Amino acid sequence: MAEVHTSTMLDDSSFDVDKLTYEIFSILENKFLFGGYDDPKLSKDTHQVSIQEQLKPTKQFNGGKVRILSIDGGGATDGILAAKSLTHLESCLRRKSGNPNASISDYFDVVAGSGSGGILAALLFTRGKNGRPMFTAEEALNFLVRINKKMNRAQGFLGKILGSAKAEKVFAKTFGELTLKDTIKSALITCYDLSTHAPFLFSRADALEMDGYDFKMSDVCLATSADPAMVGAVDMRSVDKRTKIVAIDGGIAMNNPTAAAITHVLNNKQEFPLCNGVENLLVVSLGNGESDFGVQNQSSTPARFVRIAGEGASDTVDQAVSMAFGPCRACNYVRIQANGIIARRHGIVEKSKKSNKKADLLAMTAEMLAQKNVESVLFEGKKIVESTNYDKLETFSGELIKEQERRKTSILPPVVLKQNSPSPRTSSATSLSTSSSY
Repeated sequence: MAEVHTSTMLDDSSFDVDKLTYEIFSILENKFLFGGYDDPKLSKDTHQVSIQEQLKPTKQFNGGKVRILSIDGGGATDGILAAKSLTHLESCLRRKSGNPNASISDYFDVVAGSGSGGILAALLFTRGKNGRPMFTAEEALNFLVRINKKMNRAQGFLGKILGSAKAEKVFAKTFGELTLKDTIKSALITCYDLSTHAPFLFSRADALEMDGYDFKMSDVCLATSADPAMVGAVDMRSVDKRTKIVAIDGGIAMNNPTAAAITHVLNNKQEFPLCNGVENLLVVSLGNGESDFGVQNQSSTPARFVRIAGEGASDTVDQAVSMAFGPCRACNYVRIQANGIIARRHGIVEKSKKSNKKADLLAMTAEMLAQKNVESVLFEGKKIVESTNYDKLETFSGELIKEQERRKTSILPPVVLKQNSPSPRTSSATSLSTSSSY
């Protein structure tokens, strides 16, 4: 096609003026904000170079990537596999960054969790007295293991503990009066609200922006882990008493909250202004094993079918998310989940009736992480790759650190989280400031 010169384009009444204005603005943006425009082009004969060439920046602006951590509920390990994955990931981040005090929350902008995953999210992303997260990944793992030891694993740690007043006491002692507003980063923790017959997302952004949506973290943990087969629903109200929910386990409707977290980011331009698609995301999704492997006499109990439904939904979300990432899924998305082989060999459910030792739990999850990683493949289900789950986490830690380093020299922040105002506030008075990770 013959090249269209400047004079020809300006005389053509069909020329799209809006497009020209946009391209000119793009030059100014790249030239003065990002330093990406090639000045020598301006000296070239405009009759020899098309206006598109003159207006084309030589360097594309890199808006960075929003980093999402998603943690499943339920599964064979009741959160232990995800917690063990996080201890390995945190260890990698500390070693590679050279910071022995680096935490998971330093390297993620958004956390989402269901059930035991919601509890982990709360432990790792709630602000402590010193402004740092209350728990390290190792401490969060020990928290889950310690309580798990006291309960009968045949009935499940979360379901059993919620069968008494112990759950409320444990969470109240752990979190005190802290609320969703006290989370360090954008947090999404799921439950199912029986009063509206719909999933409910406890959201840091909503807590800061609107009255009636701030909840105590102790109540959030109760809600996301309330096993309906064991204890029924949990009634609770927001801090200001304006919102009431009747909550059951988040795994009922959203056992794998990865899709919810991605949707939250892509549709929240106030906090994530430069995120336009999955290519602008880094996502770590953590599973917790598959509960039915190893069961010889499978009874048709409500609790069993709830878990089957939750785990099936988790796999479906993984498949859909993986397909949505398309060609960039290999470097922008990782899913960590046991493939069932270890569970079958150990007979998790039957073994648990005899022993609840910490060593048994940790050995089992360590073996799961040593398995070859399983990836979803377009139109082909899943495949086992050469890298182990450990390898995947090791590699991904490098991507998280790379994004952290990029932000130190970037002009515009990819994340602008709403901040808690110390004075009385309405939703219209929500303040904005740059994320602490930037």
